[in-house]
Amino acid sequence: MAINMMRLGKLQKFSFILYDMGWRLALPLLRLNPRLKDGYAARILKVLPKGPIDIWIQAASAGEAYLAVSLIKALPTDRELDILVSTNTRQGMGILEKAGAELKAQGSRLNVGLSFFPFDKPSIMETAVRKIAPRVMVLLETELWPGLLFALHKYGCRILIINARMTTKSLKRYRMLPNLWKKLAPERVLAISRADADRFAELFGAKTVGIMPNIKFDRVSLDGSPDDKAGRLHGLLPEDCGFLVLGSIRQEEESDIIAMIEKIRSRFPDLIIGLFPRHMHRLTAWRQNLQKIQKNWTYRSALSTEPIKPGAIVLWDAFGELNAAYAIATAVFVGGSLAPLGGQNFLEPLIHGIIPVIGPSWENFAWVEEGLFSLGLVRKTKNWQTAAAELIDWIENPAPRDQIRDMAADYVKKRQGGTEQACRLLMQTLASQPSDKP
Repeated sequence: MAINMMRLGKLQKFSFILYDMGWRLALPLLRLNPRLKDGYAARILKVLPKGPIDIWIQAASAGEAYLAVSLIKALPTDRELDILVSTNTRQGMGILEKAGAELKAQGSRLNVGLSFFPFDKPSIMETAVRKIAPRVMVLLETELWPGLLFALHKYGCRILIINARMTTKSLKRYRMLPNLWKKLAPERVLAISRADADRFAELFGAKTVGIMPNIKFDRVSLDGSPDDKAGRLHGLLPEDCGFLVLGSIRQEEESDIIAMIEKIRSRFPDLIIGLFPRHMHRLTAWRQNLQKIQKNWTYRSALSTEPIKPGAIVLWDAFGELNAAYAIATAVFVGGSLAPLGGQNFLEPLIHGIIPVIGPSWENFAWVEEGLFSLGLVRKTKNWQTAAAELIDWIENPAPRDQIRDMAADYVKKRQGGTEQACRLLMQTLASQPSDKP
């Protein structure tokens, strides 16, 4: 249902005015942000995708970009569809560009355009929605942007939130303007757990919300055998040294990771360590840190066909090789978990037969449920000291990889099917929405 500013209450109108003013003041500063200056022209609509289109999918960063790719690849190909996928980050854009090239090479009838997501300044979003003119808007996971939602409602676009999740902290913030969110409610929300569904129901109303399996379960390849990329990496490792992967390390836990490296290195001086920062803009900081603690380190991009020297730390400045590294790892720590950041994906190493070690924070992956922990398939620790101890124990006493792989695959299979459910809802919604395309 289309809405207009006249239907908003005084508090809601005032909130929108303040929100717009905040964006107006922030835009010049955002241009200086190292993560936002890339694609700045698209973010302020100096570059604008052409419309009208059938589907606009917003995928905030790398994780959501992978979800968008899963959705697009599962869409029916018996007719042409014009699709725009937007993202906030360079990493997300890289994933989408690769997937778009693959679809084009396959001769797909899906016309997929890519863009950086516009800033949510209400006047910017109104122009974006009016000119792009999507029939259906798909927001992935946690994307609640008031300027965008208002513009979508104003122009009668159907809104779906897929693979939806919401923390209690976020809900508390949204409760400050409950009536506004009721007016901006999407047509349908498919949440990934009962707890997430309850939070969205409180915000938008129970009739709007349903539950779906997390699409991330569908993205987990149950074939844990190393691929060609993993084989090439394995050829660079010296024999009998061991390979510890520190995956998706976030800025807030860097000091703990340095301490962990030094603790583990004191026990295994020849161990190769692969260090994967979650965000590439932290490479310079990591270079400085590694220069302080060890001379024997190198960038991944500097590796030749010669094996890595025993005891080296490899700072991974190449995107897209983390899963391959998991496949050949001796032990794995998954970051975003030592600081209160919600954790990163620990299913990937598990499918390769490695029980991952994580810190105490894993709220972003509560959808995997406690079953993985009760089965002993993930080692959750309290701090970097206990994480280091668990990694040392795993290196010295590894469990059979095939047994772990089979248990993990069985767990994942029982929880797949979210992509199919989401695509079915998307196509049903699209069919009910008239098209303005010529």
